[in-house]
Amino acid sequence: MNSDLEHAQLELLGAHCAVHQLRLRYSSDDLARFGRRDVLHKSAEAAASLHDFYAAIEDKVPYSAPAPPVPEPSAEQIAQAIEWLAGYLREQREHYFPVATPLTNEVKARMWPFFSADLLDRIRVIELRGARVPVPEFFAKVRALGFEPPQITHMDSVTFLDIVAFNQSLSERSLFHALVHAVQIDVLGLQRYAELWVHGFLKTKTHFTVPLEVHAFSLSSKFLRPMPERFSVEDEVVRWVADSRY
Repeated sequence: MNSDLEHAQLELLGAHCAVHQLRLRYSSDDLARFGRRDVLHKSAEAAASLHDFYAAIEDKVPYSAPAPPVPEPSAEQIAQAIEWLAGYLREQREHYFPVATPLTNEVKARMWPFFSADLLDRIRVIELRGARVPVPEFFAKVRALGFEPPQITHMDSVTFLDIVAFNQSLSERSLFHALVHAVQIDVLGLQRYAELWVHGFLKTKTHFTVPLEVHAFSLSSKFLRPMPERFSVEDEVVRWVADSRY
């Protein structure tokens, strides 16, 4: 049951990211005025139905006290968190590299329309089959300062530069998402990527709404369409960097 629940959550997050992109690009007035009415009505009905479904469940979930307010971190704490994150990604890359394997030609063929051959040749993957990636040691220090870090063990995959570790097994959705992060790291550089990730998390408070993650979810949803159009993930990332959307 919980596996099905988590799968539904991922689908909802993909939809949430797609809607978030609409919200950033168009006003509600413009959508109501120029959007296709049949699509708007069906989307609104689906959203209302999902809200009613989850609201009915939430009413039955035992009450838990709200979490205390999160303190504002100092500039020094933010700088330290950036260094911790960049160091963790580098360390885990070195840890997994000897046991990770290249992408198969079959998988590469599926990803070629969206990623460069150079990137796909460099990427190595490892399936942990439920073993889970290690929780960063610095998370304990983050909690001691009064902050709640993201739940890394709940993620489908984690990108360690050019190594992708899957907490369960490789799937096209999670691989595509992970490869978007690999491109982001290539374009931005590890230090800038870590900086934007930390600042995004502090601003939005949740892993799934960090702009770097939002873009990965959005592009993954685009890839998973029944008849996906060909696009360059690198071009998309470069465009977001140029527009300061991260």
